[in-house]
Amino acid sequence: MADDNINGSPNPSLSVLAQYTKDLSFENPGAPRSLQSRDKAPEININVNVNANPLSDTDFDVVLTLNAEAKDGDKIVFHTELVYGGVFRVTDFPQEHMLPLLFIECPRLLFPFARQIIADVTRNGGFPPLIIDPIDFATMFTQRVAEEQTRAQVNVVPN
Repeated sequence: MADDNINGSPNPSLSVLAQYTKDLSFENPGAPRSLQSRDKAPEININVNVNANPLSDTDFDVVLTLNAEAKDGDKIVFHTELVYGGVFRVTDFPQEHMLPLLFIECPRLLFPFARQIIADVTRNGGFPPLIIDPIDFATMFTQRVAEEQTRAQVNVVPN
């Protein structure tokens, strides 16, 4: 009963066991010309993805992937990709809470660290630091679930 609270129910717990950089790349294909001052800021596109994989009954590897590309017209000013992960121990959560926990709360915990890495690498590449706006992982999760439900309902008949 050591894991139970006063009411006799389990105490849900989320612990970060490790955080790590799995992959980091930065490309500045036009250097040193790309470092010259410009009349307008480059257009920046950012893509975000989250994946989670079980390592055991209680441990999960959650991976946050951030891709950022800055373009001036059709020329790439810089491109960076970060794959940043965390190993989380999740205990005593109801099964229906597991996916939101892994795809919303875990990346929310990883994001500030990943954001700092992107800011540092862009600054070290000779540009102003790219500070990524906060990400609404709850909305991302809701959209992903809706897309997967739609995909599951579509019957593709092979030719």
